[in-house]
Amino acid sequence: MKAMILAAGRGERLRPLTDSCPKPLVEVNGKPLIEYHLEKLAKAGVAEVVINCAWQGHMLPETLGDGSRWGLSIQYSHESQALETAGGIKQALPLLGAEPFLVINGDIYIDDLPDFDRALTMLNQQGKQMFLWLVTNPAHHPSGDFSVNEGALSYQADNKFTFSGMGIYHPCAFDSLEAGKAPLGPLMRAAMEQKQVIGELHSGYWCDVGTTARLAEVAAHIQMLKNES
Repeated sequence: MKAMILAAGRGERLRPLTDSCPKPLVEVNGKPLIEYHLEKLAKAGVAEVVINCAWQGHMLPETLGDGSRWGLSIQYSHESQALETAGGIKQALPLLGAEPFLVINGDIYIDDLPDFDRALTMLNQQGKQMFLWLVTNPAHHPSGDFSVNEGALSYQADNKFTFSGMGIYHPCAFDSLEAGKAPLGPLMRAAMEQKQVIGELHSGYWCDVGTTARLAEVAAHIQMLKNES
């Protein structure tokens, strides 16, 4: 399965760190945030990765190259302006192929990837378009996004959890989308209305590295893991 890392955002809340580089290249304990993803994807057996680029986008291929240092093949989807999540995925579809693919936000940190092989099997067996991982609501997003009931996701029910920024998508999920700038939320909700979205909770450590405070939190967490190993 191919993977796409979303890396085109401006990162306003991390300024001034993101004034001179894309948010996924902000360093955490001496390493760009996106490199933690690349290491985990390579370890999990993913061979091909697509990264979209917009703000200071030239820096991503300059920094990461072709992916060979991780045993990966990296291709880049360059956006003249940030197309938002759905628009960025839509543009990258020719690089992602005809099979379901994994997408992960470039500005989150996780200790371990979820079991995407099992999720892909569930997606294919049930003939659905999307598999999303949710997490316990963080302090900065207490209302959550979606509920999950016996694997089916809804945005209308109570007891909502937060979308983790990780999911598996079948290319057909984007068939109705015109090329150009488009958010992912409305597409997800429309697919949920058609009962095309399944998912589960991701129980491992997760952080949306959207502010300098949360960047410091992740840095402290990684250092703690190093000290324990």
